Amino acid sequence: MLGQGRGADEVLIDLVAAIPADPDALEDNLHRLARQFLTALTQPQVLQLRRLIIANADTFPDLGTAWYEQGFERVLATLAATFQRLADEGLLRVDEPLLAAAHFSGLLLWIPVNKAMFTGGPQHTEADLDHYATAGVRAFLAAYR
Repeated sequence: MLGQGRGADEVLIDLVAAIPADPDALEDNLHRLARQFLTALTQPQVLQLRRLIIANADTFPDLGTAWYEQGFERVLATLAATFQRLADEGLLRVDEPLLAAAHFSGLLLWIPVNKAMFTGGPQHTEADLDHYATAGVRAFLAAYR
């Protein structure tokens, strides 16, 4: 299991926070992060849990709120802080770090997660995830580098 007993969110937070401020390796580092993001968040059990929480959001809104706040929102906040640090180092142009974090995540996750949400399970290959990571990082850097 991802992180050997640690939650996927904690592992992602550590990965996001550890992006080095290396101008020569920025694209490679973001690609590595993007690929790990995609791998973690498109696991069948993660998609099943997401679907279950969404399906019950009206009945158990506190559960959905807690899951979002303790998971995805924490990862986005950490990613925003990392993007701000990279901007402070002159590697990115970021006026709204949290929005930049949401853009990065959206570029990566929109296709595979929505396909899985509507079709009942993962519909991607490893090659698809590589492609989404590469294209997402390129689009992100075109806007924020």
